[in-house]
Amino acid sequence: MSADQLLTLAVLIGVVAALIWDRVRSDVVALAGAAVLLITGVVRPVEVQGAFASPAIIALASLFVIAYALELSGLLDLAIVSAVRLCRRLGAAGLWLLLGAIGCLSCFLNSTPIVVLGAPVIRDVATTLKLPPKRYLMPLSYITVLTGCCTLIGTSTNLLVDDMARVAGQPRFGIFEITPVGLPMALVGGLYLFLFSGKLMGRGLTEDGPVARDVSINVDNAQVGDAELFAEPRPFDASKAAIAAAVFVGAIAAAAMNVAPIAATAFAGAVLLILLRVISPDQAYGGLRPQILILIAGMVVIGIAMEESRLAAVATRMLVGSLQEFGPLAALIVLYAVTMVLTELLSNATVAVLMTPIAVALAESLGVSTRPFLVAVMMAGSAAFATPFGYQTNVIVYQMAGYRYMDFVRVGLPLNLITFAVAIGAIRIFFPF
Repeated sequence: MSADQLLTLAVLIGVVAALIWDRVRSDVVALAGAAVLLITGVVRPVEVQGAFASPAIIALASLFVIAYALELSGLLDLAIVSAVRLCRRLGAAGLWLLLGAIGCLSCFLNSTPIVVLGAPVIRDVATTLKLPPKRYLMPLSYITVLTGCCTLIGTSTNLLVDDMARVAGQPRFGIFEITPVGLPMALVGGLYLFLFSGKLMGRGLTEDGPVARDVSINVDNAQVGDAELFAEPRPFDASKAAIAAAVFVGAIAAAAMNVAPIAATAFAGAVLLILLRVISPDQAYGGLRPQILILIAGMVVIGIAMEESRLAAVATRMLVGSLQEFGPLAALIVLYAVTMVLTELLSNATVAVLMTPIAVALAESLGVSTRPFLVAVMMAGSAAFATPFGYQTNVIVYQMAGYRYMDFVRVGLPLNLITFAVAIGAIRIFFPF
């Protein structure tokens, strides 16, 4: 291995170890790794600049501003109040309908503010109906993750994989290109949660836990962001709500029709909301959630270093050596499994950066399309259900409802295996080699 490869590998191991150790904020860890790579010359300043101005960063930042404008207008609060009335009429069935509606929002908005908004509502409605909140809060987290896998903008993981693939010379994904894989995963996973999650939780549903009244989460702030921004009740402003909703729908529709990339349409939408005074510049900055953006940018720098130093190619040669005789399907299954296990231990950004270059090089070495391998990384990079720390929304409900660690293992591990099987089957159908 060359000096650049050894240095990149050392930085990667150090970043992963620091994230597992969890004593330093993950955005700071990512920036420290990027700084080492920059100062040692593994990456050039122009490449670091490109990482911080990447389409994934622009798209996410713009969508955060649009989502915050929707929140400030009171539209989300109004929707929640209406849903509460429905739940009180329909009982437990209404709660599941509410979970489904929240899941639909998560297809297009980041799941963290969705769960921050929805979790106290689910908790309070369940308590009013004399139902255990634990029965519904874990499914809330899982459903938002699953539905986030249905579109390119549903999770930051998908955007980051798409951005890393572009760096490796691959064409960009469309907003709904991955929907044929994500939608079956969401439907099957949702059905499993409806039928079996309560039984698998068992006696834990009746045990009293520290159910918090405050949704301000202070666990891994670089992942969760400032929950208080999305927890404060807002009065409904019909005109601002209509404009914000129209801009949001317009940005999504324009990107879906290939008028412009989602980074461009979302950015234009965010700027338009500021110009129309739906949201002030200061408020827009407040909704950006820079910790997540900085984390992703820092991890992109590490991904660029893996590509430029050809460390990803070395790792792929090692992986291909053991999979060559089994063909692309076996390689796809192993790639999904490794990505899924890593996602339970590391941040989604870390896994996306680590596995995307390997997925591209693996497909190219096998002489097949890179598309199915990239989709596998997208799905497995978010589908982390077996631990409370596999995804940031799990942390929120874990703290709020007072779950035990093994509650996530009992419910989440079968969900991991089910979505694994569904994803591989759907990828084989819709993304042939």
